[in-house]
Amino acid sequence: MTLLVVGLSHRSAPVSVLERAALAPEARGKLLQDAVSAEPVTESAVLSTCNRIELYADVDKFHAGVAELSSLLARHSGAGLEELTPYLYVHYEDRAVHHLFSVACGLDSMVVGEGQILGQIKDALAVAQEQHTAGRLLNDLFQQALRVGKRAHSETGIDKAGQSLVTFGLEQLAAGRDVADWARGKRALVIGAGSMSSLAATTLVRAGVAELAVANRTVERAERLVQILTEPGGPGAATGLRARAVTMDAVDAELRHADVVISCTGAAGLLLTGEAVAAAVAGREGTLSLLDLAMPRDIDAAVHRIEGAHLVDIESLADASATVSDQPASSAAPVAADVDKVRGIVSDEVAAFGAAQRAAHITPTVVALRTMAADVVAGEITRLDGRLPDLDDKQRAEITQTVRRVVDKLLHAPTVRVKQLASEPGGAGYADALRELFDLDPQTVAAVSRADTRADRHDARERA
Repeated sequence: MTLLVVGLSHRSAPVSVLERAALAPEARGKLLQDAVSAEPVTESAVLSTCNRIELYADVDKFHAGVAELSSLLARHSGAGLEELTPYLYVHYEDRAVHHLFSVACGLDSMVVGEGQILGQIKDALAVAQEQHTAGRLLNDLFQQALRVGKRAHSETGIDKAGQSLVTFGLEQLAAGRDVADWARGKRALVIGAGSMSSLAATTLVRAGVAELAVANRTVERAERLVQILTEPGGPGAATGLRARAVTMDAVDAELRHADVVISCTGAAGLLLTGEAVAAAVAGREGTLSLLDLAMPRDIDAAVHRIEGAHLVDIESLADASATVSDQPASSAAPVAADVDKVRGIVSDEVAAFGAAQRAAHITPTVVALRTMAADVVAGEITRLDGRLPDLDDKQRAEITQTVRRVVDKLLHAPTVRVKQLASEPGGAGYADALRELFDLDPQTVAAVSRADTRADRHDARERA
């Protein structure tokens, strides 16, 4: 494999750096296109969430690949290369596979075991396919990561620990109270109508809020979310939820009536300033609770200092997550056991993926060998026709079939064995040995590889 990942996350960088480095949705496609245009890169995919930015690539040079991917991340984000470099991590080949599989299982999440990352990995693959930057390696890698993540959740109890970031944030706002008891009867405002905002709205409704306003730049999306929540069978239908969609211009007015605010948009600047929140809490009884899940942030950090407002943001959640992970071993024992099981699954799947990729690497050489053998057979049959022109069609067909069977039997054992050997660690050299022993034309092998790549990209376009 020539897989390389360069990135930063809540584990490697402070939230302030992650915030500046956040990629706007429209920047991801351009980043992918610029990546595959770079000399060392043939495939690319980007995984961008509220607490990680990672660029995956198939490269032919390690050091040049690291330098190129690092520069691309800096160029397309809001942070300079000098600022990013101290916080970047690099994984290569099997370590890169292990990293993505761990991410897919929720082992690298701010909230261990959370399942939302699977949707984000699926989205990352979809964008790479739409941009036609994912070939065989990254298609195989991301699809396998999704399967590994689903396996971890179905075969272990990691879901018991894997609450969503929304739920974790609401727990911080509830400050030790049961979230349902804390939220029941409250008036809520959700800003945004994307996947995270939809999850936030659904979570609030199920927790028992009495009123919900959804604000979004495209008000039709907000209206659609409200419809889903309140239609027969929806989570708010049985509770008598009063819900409505509003424009972004109405946010300040809604803020004055809300008890709980959750914001998660892709906006480049602040949506709620300190002044707006201060005006909203002036003269009110009770606390205005705000949860900011956006990266970069939607709500001014100055709100932390406003009396009557309680703000929880990504930085707060990172601190709370670190505190939870430092709990005594006895209280974390059930979760630790499940984490160990998931780590075992990841290790097994990394080994299997590596073996499959190494075996696939030798396939073009095997195909080229069999093509050469078929050409030799065809040449010898043509020569035989010249020497024995009196052979009838039945005799010629029998001789041809016999020669082909002999060649197939001679090639069967070595080609099967070389695939087995190539799938083992350190087996990459067997393809070179096979080419050398049979004097195969490197251009013929490369032509088979190019044909495979074209087919993979065609399949990716069809899936997209």
